[in-house]
Parts: sequence; structure tokens; C-alpha cells
Amino acid sequence: MKYYIIAGEASGDLHASNLIKEIKIKDKHAEICAWGGDLMATQGAKIEKHYRELAFMGFAEVLMNLRTILSNINTCKKNIENFQPDVLILVDYPGFNLRIAEWAHQKTYKIVYYISPQIWAWKKNRVHKIKKFVDDMIVILPFEKEFYAKYNYSVSYVGHPLLDALPTTISNKQKFIKEHQLKTKPIIALLPGSRKQEIKKMLLIMLSQIQLFPNYQFIIAAAPSIEDSFYKEIIGHNNVSIIKDKTHRLLQNSHAALVTSGTATLETALIGVPEVVCYKGNRLSYEIAKRIVDIKYISLVNLIMDEEVVTELIQENFNPKNLETELNKILTGTPREIVLQKYKLLKEKLGDGGASEKAAEIAVENGTNK
Repeated sequence: MKYYIIAGEASGDLHASNLIKEIKIKDKHAEICAWGGDLMATQGAKIEKHYRELAFMGFAEVLMNLRTILSNINTCKKNIENFQPDVLILVDYPGFNLRIAEWAHQKTYKIVYYISPQIWAWKKNRVHKIKKFVDDMIVILPFEKEFYAKYNYSVSYVGHPLLDALPTTISNKQKFIKEHQLKTKPIIALLPGSRKQEIKKMLLIMLSQIQLFPNYQFIIAAAPSIEDSFYKEIIGHNNVSIIKDKTHRLLQNSHAALVTSGTATLETALIGVPEVVCYKGNRLSYEIAKRIVDIKYISLVNLIMDEEVVTELIQENFNPKNLETELNKILTGTPREIVLQKYKLLKEKLGDGGASEKAAEIAVENGTNK
């Protein structure tokens, strides 16, 4: 069968790549065309457009790039019509994918949505579009099934795909240090995000901690789609290393982490690294979001646990002084131990894994029964 997959961000590329791997096990003749990234390409998908050309973050940024976004949507529709898939798989990325879903429904394509948009946080009215245009919604967070049930919409809960993507073997720390020519000091990992505009905002403040914690070494987990020169320009004379395409191994060997809000906050927690969650966006976008987003927390860790397990420093609160205070708390002592205990409960709450395999089964079934 033919599958067309749309993932517009780094996390979507990761989860879609694992989905593709499982689809190919179930459908030996699977032909996959996609908008996505390098990980999806590695699994054999033909990438029509890379997600680095799609990622616009925040309300103001979307408005400024509206013409490009609309052009991308039209191009995508043409790609889908040329390919004529048996099933269209949309991965998160709601602003783009829900528009495609509406059009694809009118064209009678079979539509599977993998990883629900966070409509429980804002734009709850989108649930009506999803009910109308999506044949099968696959959710990955425990509370999402209950949310959709309130609107009489049955969804498929498969668990979180990060559990499938995490390393299954313990990294050899000495080998890791030698391989990357690192010092023997304990590591504080910096995960400043995957988009250039967020990296610029986050990394400068994260780097302010280097002089304050001389007994630690700071290492940046670089996004695979961003060139090293971009990071080096921001780093300047700061003593910090860059490691690309090995975020999980870096986290396995880290003592603590400073993490930009997003899927990476959950990855860090599941690997077992105490973290401070950071977020600073365009001021206009933030002010708009503050008025319409209906959630207590911004990190997946806290949302899933429904309590503040990890500290979130947002907008003005994300500054060097606050960051120093919160980083100190998780380096040693009781606060660190409490976080690690809560992480164990988080893993229990998310279940045993197998999300990618279950999602692939649903996708193949939809294509077969179109």
C-alpha cells in the first residue's frame, strides 16, 4: 500500500520514523512519501519537503510567514494528489495538518492522525473538525482519551512513542567521554530546541551558567538540521562543547539538563536526568498565548503527572539568576532525589511501550479498509 505522512517538526520526524519502521514490518510492500526529516528518510520514506522549511513558532511568526505557509499547503496538496496514497497519516503539527485533513476528507482520502494536537490546552473547538475530517485519531497521553470521550469521539490510545525511541542499553561513560574528547567533570546538558529562532533566545541564557558552575562541563545537544556554525556564533568564547545526533547518549551521561519546553522535556525525564524546563518566546506571541491557553503547565512531564515535578521558567522568569537557583536545587540533595522518584511514577503512568507498533497496525488497517 501507499502511505503519505506529514510531520512538521523534529519530534514528529522521530515518532514518524519509528512508525514507518513498524509499518514496513506489517506491510512488506509499503511505499512511503512524506514531508518530514532525516530520520524518516533513513527508514525509507521519500521526503518531498524537509521540516526545517516548515517550522514557524508562535502567533506573530506564523502571521509574518503566512504567504509561505499557504504556499506550502498548496504544494502539499498537489504532492498528495500526484502520489494517491491509500492512507494519509498526519503527525501532530495541527495548524498545517488540520487544513490538509479538511481538504483530504473532501477528496475521500483515508485519514489517520497520529499524536493529537494539544486541543485540550487551547482551541478546544478544533475537536469538531477532527470528528468530521479524521477517520482515526491516535492519542499518546493518558488523559487524551477521556478528553475526546467528552465530545463523543472514540480515539485509539497507544501509549507514548518515546518509550520505543529511548535507548535500551546503558551508555559507557568513559567511552562517550573519550569519543567526544570531553573532560571528566560531570555533564550539564543544554537542549535549546530545534528551531533557530528558539535556539537564539534559549541558548544565550543557558550559557550564562557556565561561569557559575565551574565543577561541571556544559554540552549542547545540537539539532540535526542546524549547522554547527549557527551554534558557534551564539557560543562565542564560552567554554562549551557541541554534540549532534546523539541527544539520548548525551542525556544518559548527564548529571542534569536545561531543556527548552517540548517533547525533549519528557525524553529527559524518561532517561532519568533532573532538569529545569525553559521557555522564552516572542513577547506578542506569549501575551496572546497566555490569554487563550488553558493549562497549568507547559512541560509534558508536569502535564502528565498533573503536578510540578520539574521547575518551569517561563518568559521573564527565565533569566540567569532564577536559572542558577533552580539548577543548584537539582544537582545534589533532597530536591534531586524527589525528582528522580517522581520520574519512576511517570514511567509507570505511561505504560510498557509499543506505541509505534500499535499505531502502525491502525494505519495499515485503515489503508486496507479504505
